[in-house]
Amino acid sequence: MAKRIQVVLNQDVRKLGRNGDLVEVAPGYARNFLIPQGMAVRTTPGVLKQVERRREKERQRLLELKQEAESVKKALETIGLFTVQKPVGEKEAIFGTVTAADVAEVIQSTAGKEVDRREITLPDINKLGDYRVDVKLHPEVTVTINLRVAAE
Repeated sequence: MAKRIQVVLNQDVRKLGRNGDLVEVAPGYARNFLIPQGMAVRTTPGVLKQVERRREKERQRLLELKQEAESVKKALETIGLFTVQKPVGEKEAIFGTVTAADVAEVIQSTAGKEVDRREITLPDINKLGDYRVDVKLHPEVTVTINLRVAAE
């Protein structure tokens, strides 16, 4: 059986790896397809150092994003209560429902923090009252805020 060689991918290759990954492939696949197409380069000590530097930069970037999400979480927790005002009908029933876009808009206006509406998980809100809403700020950072639905 043929020996396998290591290459570093220059771009994403389906079913093989992502840009910057160090992968082992058959020598013919590397020599005849990946390297001529510019999809990969052979591993050398210099290339391995570049890959390591690139991984370290990516790790630092992800760490900064997480720290930013933590600071937004602290800001939202210190505010404590967000209020959405909706028109009310009989028996404290509101017209329509409170949507994630409404919650994102209230957070933006109150805290001055940008929150993606797709990352907001809220229960069905059809009446006035207090509710708990989960906001995912980062894959590892989630904050629960208190939301009060009040009459206009």
